[in-house]
Amino acid sequence: MGRLVTVARTTDIPEGDAVGVEIRGERIAVFHYKGRFFAVSDVCPHAGGPLSQGWAEDGRVTCPWHGWAFDIAPAEGAPDDGLKRYRVEVDGDEVKVEAPD
Repeated sequence: MGRLVTVARTTDIPEGDAVGVEIRGERIAVFHYKGRFFAVSDVCPHAGGPLSQGWAEDGRVTCPWHGWAFDIAPAEGAPDDGLKRYRVEVDGDEVKVEAPD
């Protein structure tokens, strides 16, 4: 497992919102969805849109540019949709994301 990096406090990302952060030169969107936190690449693999400006619903994150949607949670076996997903842990009130390689 990689190193976890604190990216926000739980109160910084209200339920239903997202923030864009940068870790090791990679933009990552962190979503607060249904009481949990998820992290995915902040760049839509379809058209490069900022996923942190999109929305999460029905277990998917939707790009604000063209409406493409991707599963927000990591699934068994990596989905072949071009979107990177990152491990997230909440430690107290800190939201931590696994740093990219």
